[in-house]
Amino acid sequence: MRDPREQNAPFAKLLLPAALVALAVACEAPAPQEADAPAPEAAAAQPAADVTQEFADLVAVDADPVALTGVKLLDGTGEPARDAQTVVIADGRIAAVGNDGEVDVLDGAEVLDLSGHTVMPGLIGLHNHSFYTAAGGRAAQLSFSAPRLYLASGLTTIRTTGARAPYEEINLQEEIDAGLAVGPTIFITGPYLTGQQGSRTMAQLDGPESARRVVRYWSEEGVDWFKAYTWISRAELGAAIEEAHAHGINVTAHLCSVGYREAVALGIDNLEHGLFANSEYDPSKQPDECPPGFRNTYGDLDVNGPEVQQTFRDMVDNDVSMTSTLAVYEISVPGRSDLDPRVWEVLAPEVAADVRAQFDRIRGADPASGVGLSPELLRVAMDYEYAFVQAGGLLAAGVDPTGYGAAPPGLGDQRNFELLLEAGFTAPEVVEIMSANGARVLGIYDDVGSVEPGKRADLAVVEGDVEADGHIRNTSIVFRHGIGWDSDALIESVRGLIGIR
Repeated sequence: MRDPREQNAPFAKLLLPAALVALAVACEAPAPQEADAPAPEAAAAQPAADVTQEFADLVAVDADPVALTGVKLLDGTGEPARDAQTVVIADGRIAAVGNDGEVDVLDGAEVLDLSGHTVMPGLIGLHNHSFYTAAGGRAAQLSFSAPRLYLASGLTTIRTTGARAPYEEINLQEEIDAGLAVGPTIFITGPYLTGQQGSRTMAQLDGPESARRVVRYWSEEGVDWFKAYTWISRAELGAAIEEAHAHGINVTAHLCSVGYREAVALGIDNLEHGLFANSEYDPSKQPDECPPGFRNTYGDLDVNGPEVQQTFRDMVDNDVSMTSTLAVYEISVPGRSDLDPRVWEVLAPEVAADVRAQFDRIRGADPASGVGLSPELLRVAMDYEYAFVQAGGLLAAGVDPTGYGAAPPGLGDQRNFELLLEAGFTAPEVVEIMSANGARVLGIYDDVGSVEPGKRADLAVVEGDVEADGHIRNTSIVFRHGIGWDSDALIESVRGLIGIR
């Protein structure tokens, strides 16, 4: 078993309510490339000056060096916030961090007084697809709009955690790295590895050798991670993990036919969706079978009981991390609060109408009606993730913009911040989960994930006091590699496009 923190990597998918499974695996249409972008084979890294000139209308800060002063700092280490801080950026890196008036601000630096703002590391989304699914059977590859909305929401790195169009993601990754398209750093996951019941967009395996063949091919094509899905067997999963590790690539999974402890024993590196995808506590569970409705038995699950704690011990002892995706499940729980109004603004109008109808139907349902997921299950799932961290587990987070579409790219990640607070974590702990821990899983913590001198200048600037406000919806500037992108301008550039482009 390899330590996943020492590898470069991406993650897994969502176990939807039964009525939404077909929608989540619907076939998507290809999306256009960034307008007027050169062909991928012509891509070569552009200097920062060229990037900011080409996308000048989306850039808020292109000075170098630049000093951010007067900020409250949540540095991603889990330590308490610090007030009245200065962060100096030079050559795309963090040059200095310290108390206002005590930091060398470098000659010629542009000084931005950001009093009343909070600075955090750029968020790292570990279940952040480049595609999107929505009510009405819609599915689309969002290679233009999703990367912009992720970046606007404070995410500077994502892992796609299951690809429908791996070549599109490989080319998109290269274009963003070359400065030819706008978005976060991307870690690519190969096609879904599943059993014969899977969608036609997935690799439907028919045995261990089939798993090895698919993994070999995509490893050579350059993907960063693999993701196993719901109906994979233990033999297929074990073969996929062994083959991926032979190529230096990690594996995550959205499971059901295989339980978490079984996956850990097979050498899995990460597990997606917390409690929602772990069928091993269902008394009817049979080997290599996904028990329908298994989560209905979890309303009174004791997360501190011996069975759950043994799962956590196995994961912690084998350095297996977990990805929280609470936002995509919350949208299927009756009686929850309304969505961020910006969700309806970024969705294409025809998509928004169908998503709104589904959301209103679920939100207004009697929690005891059996519609969607029960509030009790959501609470147990939150407690499960909190207990995992208390047991020493490494928890990261991502949105998973699938299901019926009410948790779109980026904005769903911001909702995760609020849900993790509700789960019992403090604001410094949530920032660590959503930044540093993601970097640890991907093996890039030496370079990103916290606000420390020498690290890459991937930062999110949020208007207001994040601790007091309890949310990060007011993200205003997002620095990636030292370039400060205008969050509002990025959101405006994709208004009405989510779901179609």
